[in-house]
Amino acid sequence: MAANGRTVQDVSPHEFVKSYAAHLKRSGKIELPEWVDIVKTGVLKELAPYDPDWYYIRAASIARKIYLRGGLGVGAFRRIYGGSKRNGSRPPHFCKSSGAIARHILQQLQEMKIVEIDPNGGRRITSVGRRDLDQIAGKVAIIAP
Repeated sequence: MAANGRTVQDVSPHEFVKSYAAHLKRSGKIELPEWVDIVKTGVLKELAPYDPDWYYIRAASIARKIYLRGGLGVGAFRRIYGGSKRNGSRPPHFCKSSGAIARHILQQLQEMKIVEIDPNGGRRITSVGRRDLDQIAGKVAIIAP
């Protein structure tokens, strides 16, 4: 548990993801793939993300979601980050996001010992990962009470 007793559940999701993404970028443990600046995040998108730090933000968001609800895998994250595909004059339909991005981020988080493979399927947070995320949540709670 964090120094002031705050966990990831107690702080604003937006502020937490922003600060954890900055932490991941500062630590330098996540290595960006060479395709990070040209890839779309799903079939439903027309362009690549504008934010140059989008990969760190997605990694922080995935780590938070695994913290809150373990057992999530690549297919679940494809569904979570999916959205409506605009088909021009035809009706829009739901479309899943990229699985390669989710898979690569999960593998990176696994190398950092933030998440591990759950025997029941998907990934779950490790004790080291829980401690790291709670520390960041404690810092976020101090900055923005």
